[in-house]
Amino acid sequence: MELNILTSPKGTKVVTASNLHAALKLADYQYVRNVMKWLSDVYAFNDDVRKPIEMKDFARRVMKVSKLQDYYISLEMARLITLHSDSEVKQEYARWLLSLEEQVRDTELLSKDQVMAVIELTKVMGLMSCQHSVEKSHQKKFGEKNEFSYRWWQYRAKLLGYSVEELRSKMDEIGKNFRGKNLRKMLMQVDKYEIIRMAVIDLFIALGRSERFAMNMGDLAKYLARELKVEIWDDRGTSINFATSDINMDLVNKIHTLKPGYTHSVIAV
Repeated sequence: MELNILTSPKGTKVVTASNLHAALKLADYQYVRNVMKWLSDVYAFNDDVRKPIEMKDFARRVMKVSKLQDYYISLEMARLITLHSDSEVKQEYARWLLSLEEQVRDTELLSKDQVMAVIELTKVMGLMSCQHSVEKSHQKKFGEKNEFSYRWWQYRAKLLGYSVEELRSKMDEIGKNFRGKNLRKMLMQVDKYEIIRMAVIDLFIALGRSERFAMNMGDLAKYLARELKVEIWDDRGTSINFATSDINMDLVNKIHTLKPGYTHSVIAV
């Protein structure tokens, strides 16, 4: 059976669990057991060795006709499942899925205009008003999908790769006082360009882009910020005049009035 590749509204390439199971020529009566194993097993994903995460590696598929549970599965997870399976055709499908993953990664390469847009965005994210605006938008988007708001800090720490507690320990190690300082103030003393990376990640996730894409853009923005020596300005409640600077004030205004879902109205990346 042919393995069909589907595309989500956000452009994510996926396969269905039922189609993958059939394409691998696994016995129909083992479907329920195999799918439950797929979702609870541990795989070596690109970002870590872990169990699949719902809404990142897979999502439930509503089936009105069949009573069986079906799922949309990312290409990476489908490849890992295929390699772990007992299928006689797993090598063929694993290689094909890997080639599709590489094609998807290739499409994430930026054009010259897109790189210039990221440079503009990097400069703008030096303004604390923009940093706070995108953080609030990201937190609002997170709250729409999660019942408990306290999970926000755990989720964000895992996303960024560090927590407030870890930053405090780092500041203590280098002999700096962390008392009374929030995350942003600590980063100003430890790694100020990380603040720009954090803001860019917040922006793209708030706009509905994938975590992987957001983190790639955040890493690029941090590199650019360091090369451009972007300054961090607290422009909140002040009358700083940027008229003669190279900061794109039109972009600043768009970020201040950010509307989740309208990526291209903010930045064409």
